[in-house]
Amino acid sequence: MSPNDILRIAVIGGDGTGPEVAAEGMKVLDAVARLEGIRYESKDFDFGGDRYLATGEILPKGALEELATFNAILLGAVGHPDVPPGVLEKGLLLELRFKFDQYINLRPVKLFPGVETPLAGKGPDDIDFVVVRENTEDMYAGAGGFLKKGTPDEVAMQTAVYTRKGCERCIRWAFDYTRKRNKKKHLTLVAKTNVLTYGHDLWWRAFQDVAKEYPDVATDYNHVDACCMWMVKNPEFYDVIVTTNMFGDIITDLAGILQGGMGVAAGGNINPEPGGTSMFEPMGGSAPKYTGTGKINPIATISAAAMLLEHAGHERAAARIARAIETVTGTKMKSQAAGKMGYTTSEVGDLVVGAL
Repeated sequence: MSPNDILRIAVIGGDGTGPEVAAEGMKVLDAVARLEGIRYESKDFDFGGDRYLATGEILPKGALEELATFNAILLGAVGHPDVPPGVLEKGLLLELRFKFDQYINLRPVKLFPGVETPLAGKGPDDIDFVVVRENTEDMYAGAGGFLKKGTPDEVAMQTAVYTRKGCERCIRWAFDYTRKRNKKKHLTLVAKTNVLTYGHDLWWRAFQDVAKEYPDVATDYNHVDACCMWMVKNPEFYDVIVTTNMFGDIITDLAGILQGGMGVAAGGNINPEPGGTSMFEPMGGSAPKYTGTGKINPIATISAAAMLLEHAGHERAAARIARAIETVTGTKMKSQAAGKMGYTTSEVGDLVVGAL
């Protein structure tokens, strides 16, 4: 979209502490929009566990059509203690990712100043890379089933699905992103070609073919198990990683801990096509035990709001939020852990606004 267009944002607070952190993300977005002259409008949607328990529906009729009129979605969190695991995740998160063809999951992995990492001797200069995860195929395609379920002879099959189109469009986007990021210009493919000799062979061949179009980008390959090892031992090696849906899901949680925990980890589910609807969210869960206590950390959601603005073409505003976050984590907050920040959820949002 053009930076001069009105940015339309759908806000899904979701469950537990989700609405609280979403409010702080929008507080900061509103403040930077006023400072940078960004025109936007937003609408709140009550999709989540409470609505499901009250009505039996996750996304009401017409919801997807209405959400499609927005440029972006800011999501708080999904997960309700009274709803069986997987119901909301599949019915809301995966439904939105698939229906809106959000085929890129973008996970910046950056250690902010003042934030502790479990890696001894590593600092913000060492932990600063990005994971690009394919977001619509692999094991998440839902192909599989049961035979003789509930009997001693039960068989369960779960099939990974990979397409040339799905692999190539994700890989190409990762090359473009690596070139634009302009740090090391180094893109690493992470897969398991020595065992997954069909689907990951397709990934390998697509990667090699696309790489020929980007001679300025250095490339290499890691098996996923080796990547987990090197990510801990030498995180400074990485610039951008591109990987499959399942492996991306796993290694980004490891990466989240390296950058200081899920309280600071943000991500985007992106449809890069013109007119596509993308979704941005913190990586942490709904943390229902902290609901209403003001103890939850909103930094990840504020970072997600910055990612939303950057994707919408407002790079300067996004960078302004990023600098403000680093000021707050580096000079104000005592910890990124819930209840140990030294400030309430709302006060952290106010500090970021003040640092803009």
